[in-house]
Amino acid sequence: MRSLRHVGLMAVALGLGGACLAGCSSDSNGQPGVALITKTSTNPYFVTMQNGAEQAAKKDGINLTVASGKTDGDEASQITAIENAIARGDKGILITPNGPGVNAAIKKARDAGLYVIALDTAPDPANTVDITFSTNNFRSGELIGQWAAKKLAGKPAVIALVDLYSDKVVSVDYNRDQGFLQGMGIALNDPKKNGDEAPTGRYSGGQYTIVCNQPSQGAEDGGRTAMENCLSKNPDINLVYTINEPAASGASNALNAAGKQATIVSVDGGCDPGMKLVQSGVIGATSQQYPLKMASLGVDAISEYIKNGTKHAVTPGLDYFDTGVNLVTDQPQAGVPSITAAEGLKQCWGGQS
Repeated sequence: MRSLRHVGLMAVALGLGGACLAGCSSDSNGQPGVALITKTSTNPYFVTMQNGAEQAAKKDGINLTVASGKTDGDEASQITAIENAIARGDKGILITPNGPGVNAAIKKARDAGLYVIALDTAPDPANTVDITFSTNNFRSGELIGQWAAKKLAGKPAVIALVDLYSDKVVSVDYNRDQGFLQGMGIALNDPKKNGDEAPTGRYSGGQYTIVCNQPSQGAEDGGRTAMENCLSKNPDINLVYTINEPAASGASNALNAAGKQATIVSVDGGCDPGMKLVQSGVIGATSQQYPLKMASLGVDAISEYIKNGTKHAVTPGLDYFDTGVNLVTDQPQAGVPSITAAEGLKQCWGGQS
């Protein structure tokens, strides 16, 4: 009898455990669980994204669990967070992928029935997730490239490219870099590969020289090191593309330490440091995107899917939903649409007016 009772209890326990893994919410109050997995927990961009997701989750009755990589590019921590979401029985995942190494875990989550949305950074291929909510990162780069070409007014362009990675291929990295070069009027080779363009040639305003492609990991200290490496190759750099504003700040510090001046362009459009760096003249122009909007739309999309199975549609002609971009500068250039830093400060990262 004791043996039979033990077997029965074990079966009940296993049955309950299996049922939970198949679809229970991670929250005892019955709210459906959703995981937000960002690249890092410290970059202000992703802090804003988390705030947007938390606000939307509260409105939609979603139990939100937050996780992140330890650093930008940390795929292992993101894979663990995905596996935890599956084990909790979450209904959906919002993720800013740290690289292609997370793709297999995303597939596992989708196979388990989770609705998976990428934010900010589209995976490659795009259909790795159900949908991506993102800025048009190529267009973001193109705008700062067009602005820079006009700003140089025909002078030779001696260019440093401060990218995100050198050890992995990520869409946000190559799209911004390649968009910038196209905006400059520089011929691209492989649009999904950084650093394979002709090192010298002509841009839309005159002659160009590409000095370097250096990784920054999207961080201020990485931007400084990248700029130092570029200056060691050519001290006459007069135009610096940066993947984001923390990297731009680091690049500016390196230029100042070397007693050099250059026009710096970037992408993100945050309140601090972004808009303040534009207002102070450290950054000449930056493309502003809207992570709070991405996160809010993402949570709403998962909520709709949970309620009625409806999947959000992509923007016509694209393989993601475009959340918009504005070029921000206090030095407008003819033919390049832009808003002022004061205007950008009013709407930074929250959404478009």
